[in-house]
Amino acid sequence: MKLNRNYEILVDIVNQYKKLPEVDSIGISGSAVAKTDDNKSDYDIYIYGKTEPPADKRKSIAEKYAERMEIDNHFFETGDTYTLKETGKPFDIMYRHPNFIEQNIKWVWEGCNASLGYTTCFIDNIKKTEIFYDKNGWLKKVKESVNTPYPEKLAENIIKKNFAYLKDAMFSFRDQIALAVERQDFVSINHRCAAFLASYFDTIFAKNRILNPGEKKLVSFAINNCKILPENFESDVNILSIGDISKRLPTADKMVENLRKII
Repeated sequence: MKLNRNYEILVDIVNQYKKLPEVDSIGISGSAVAKTDDNKSDYDIYIYGKTEPPADKRKSIAEKYAERMEIDNHFFETGDTYTLKETGKPFDIMYRHPNFIEQNIKWVWEGCNASLGYTTCFIDNIKKTEIFYDKNGWLKKVKESVNTPYPEKLAENIIKKNFAYLKDAMFSFRDQIALAVERQDFVSINHRCAAFLASYFDTIFAKNRILNPGEKKLVSFAINNCKILPENFESDVNILSIGDISKRLPTADKMVENLRKII
């Protein structure tokens, strides 16, 4: 089966990386591990170490498997991306310093600090990570540190911060959408609606004490995993995302009030 072959190649690639002295831990996460993947999904491979493996060594590994590749990109964090020559499956390999994850856990999970949208995404990433290699047991220890009940204070802080900025605060996302609509600035309308949705979903997930999985398939994820959802949740999200411009602002107002009823 194609899926099994992809996994076999994944294991082969991990075994290649394990030989590099700079590599301390390797984890696989994303939709493939969460069992929400489809034929468009990639494998997310996380390489942890205090120094990054040299790009030329990483390229040598990729050349054994890839039909197309981009080595040492820095669009988000240091990474290599490629598609398998045998199956066409996309691979996304990211290189992270252990401190990056430790600091996020300390700030969010232990310190209960919220951001505007996506607050618990890295916590979710670590919690769902499947360990493939762990030279000193660091990744196992990190996973155990977030395998605890959702902190009540964190949920309160996420809701307080994100819900307020949807509409109640000065210069809220709602105000910014209204201004963009008035200006007929279509790029800004879409940008502000996306920011609104990020905080809207962060609030919903915190209310349900569920970690934020990121930005893909959020409607179906929420329907399948959240016990408490606002009235007209799915239809309102769809209208705000892709509906007529004239409907965006009244829909945002309605979404805030329906959300207010459940928090």
